[in-house]
Amino acid sequence: MSKEVVIHAENISKQYRLGQVGTGTLSHDLKRWWALARGREDPYMKVGMDNDRTQKATSEYAWALRDVNFEIYKGDTLGIIGKNGAGKSTLLKLLSRVTSPTTGQIKVKGRIASLLEVGTGFHPELTGRENIFMNGAIMGMTKKEIKGKFDEIVDFAGVELYIDTPVKRYSSGMYVRLAFGVAAHLEPEILIVDEVLAVGDAEFQKKCLGKMGDVASHGRTIIFVSHNMQAVQSLCKSTMYMKAGKVIDVGPTDKVINNYLSREVKNCLEQRWTLDVDAPGNDKIRVLSAELIPQTPDNSNIIDVNTPFEFRFEFYNGVDNANINLSLVLNTMSGVCIFNVGTPAAALSKGIHSSTLKVPGKLLNDDVYTISLYFVKDTAAMQYVIHDLLTFEVVDEQRQGAWFGKWVGAVRPTLDFSLK
Repeated sequence: MSKEVVIHAENISKQYRLGQVGTGTLSHDLKRWWALARGREDPYMKVGMDNDRTQKATSEYAWALRDVNFEIYKGDTLGIIGKNGAGKSTLLKLLSRVTSPTTGQIKVKGRIASLLEVGTGFHPELTGRENIFMNGAIMGMTKKEIKGKFDEIVDFAGVELYIDTPVKRYSSGMYVRLAFGVAAHLEPEILIVDEVLAVGDAEFQKKCLGKMGDVASHGRTIIFVSHNMQAVQSLCKSTMYMKAGKVIDVGPTDKVINNYLSREVKNCLEQRWTLDVDAPGNDKIRVLSAELIPQTPDNSNIIDVNTPFEFRFEFYNGVDNANINLSLVLNTMSGVCIFNVGTPAAALSKGIHSSTLKVPGKLLNDDVYTISLYFVKDTAAMQYVIHDLLTFEVVDEQRQGAWFGKWVGAVRPTLDFSLK
């Protein structure tokens, strides 16, 4: 039995004029009209840069999206990933009909609820109660249907005390809580969520992911944009990877995320700073250097799953006789914590100190990793934290060209496991 297509995008593109609001000048609009009147192609469809923010402008026009094609089926949970400026938010605005494509067409079957940015669809002068009823009415719901969901929305958002207060007085966290509650509870056939969950706290993010999972389990369609790879992995069955306004890859979430990380993440195996010039930190701690050293016979920087390596750090302690311990947290780029290891506390004199962590081979799986360092005093008082200090990739050279895919699991240690 074939699945029902709820969104069909065919050759959609979106062009913007750099530095201008609107379509451009009157002369440009007249040229467009004259070309179309003679049955010719729009002259400005032939020009324009790709959406690469690192390039110098070579044209008055830029393509935020270029020739995007895809289909989304009923009940799908699709993640959309990519670096900032990849065109993800522009695509969601087209799907939500906030703006229209320059070329191509989008066919949508079903009622859409969108959460594109904090406060989307809310009138700042109206109260939370009034905005709930207004949004429900816009989605085509009756007053009775909205009343039936009202208490559930308010309870989810946790804003009962302020429900009759104009939303312009809400904090950004309250805003997004209520907005998500409205979008998720008014029973849309298609729910579109942009990277707005970053505004909420960890508890609320977990609550939102749980609610989106519940929505998906009832056969509704979800499109979710996020930079949190772990959230995308836990929620979405399939994922679209975008870059410079184009679709690079679409497929199973694990495969697409690995493709994205291998293309976009660069190894950073060494960092060095000068104490009085640019060393990150504060008056208590300054990080001077961080280095990953693979233990390979040929001094190669390639880290295989079998390669042991060392982390070496140097830092300045600005408080004499401070009882300090270091914690190192190793995460995958998708946000999975592999381990959190700490040194014993030591009374350190004021000055420069160093630390080394040895990691054995045959422990880590092939993936991209990042490390963070936490400097803690008296096992409780945080002195300084530095995230994403080093980034590195562990590869499985034996797997290259093999018939099987990625080894399952966060780690792959060699253990005594026998069969008789």
